[in-house]
Amino acid sequence: MRILLIALVLLAVPAHASHTRTLTIDGRTRTFHVYRPAARGPARPLALVVVLHGGFGSGAQAEHAYHWDEEADRDGFVIAYPDGFRRSWNAGGICCGPANSDKVDDLAFLTALIGDLEKTEGIDAKRVYLAGMSNGAAMAYWYACNGPLPIAAVGSVSGSLAAPCGKAHAVSVMEIHGTDDANIPLAGGHGRKAATKVQWLAVARTLDIFRKADHCAPAVSHVSAAVTTTASLCEGGRQVSLITIAGAGHQWPGSLRPRLLGRLMGLDPPSSALDATRTLGQFFAAHPLD
Repeated sequence: MRILLIALVLLAVPAHASHTRTLTIDGRTRTFHVYRPAARGPARPLALVVVLHGGFGSGAQAEHAYHWDEEADRDGFVIAYPDGFRRSWNAGGICCGPANSDKVDDLAFLTALIGDLEKTEGIDAKRVYLAGMSNGAAMAYWYACNGPLPIAAVGSVSGSLAAPCGKAHAVSVMEIHGTDDANIPLAGGHGRKAATKVQWLAVARTLDIFRKADHCAPAVSHVSAAVTTTASLCEGGRQVSLITIAGAGHQWPGSLRPRLLGRLMGLDPPSSALDATRTLGQFFAAHPLD
């Protein structure tokens, strides 16, 4: 009986679950969850992907819904899932929620998080990536504009900048966006479904900011069923790409269906036309800092 109970306990606990850590920034205790592939030893520095949840989400929700842990096992990433302040990120302008109204310094939080993981997890500083959904995507863009640490690439899903970017860093970018997104419209402006007054930049304008910073060649487009990919090759091996999915709304393609709170806040059923996590993982792996 004792052996059976031990076996049941071991089966109930994930073998390689993430663990939770904290940092204190401006007197606030900030939490984040870290997943490191068990098969990867400490000898070789690993890439870091920081996954930023959407508004009203959490690090645990992003880990559960977007299956980045599986991508980490496949490609050898360390994944960090930080928690926004009261489920929001201060991503510039009036975006978004309590983090913005309380003037939370999320640039400082992400900078401290990356620095901490470079020391404790042996991260390769040339392979640090930001991935985000919605408000988290806006935060990833905002860091690429204003953050002090170099980022190799940004992966944005259903995102855009919430405020103009003065001078973007040279960074690879991939945006994945549904053509029928009513929270952060592809053409910019106010979202019709989200509880926000943000005037979003058109996605094309956001990407043009980074194409200019990256000194990119003209974009080339490819259409495959519902998915249109428009990619620009840039100096230093960088790339700026937009993937649109016809008919898709405000969602992370290939993720789990949103729970009740997500549906109430305007999240749409995820498209099956693309696995956004796998697509971004491959993009990140191909674009380290030059």
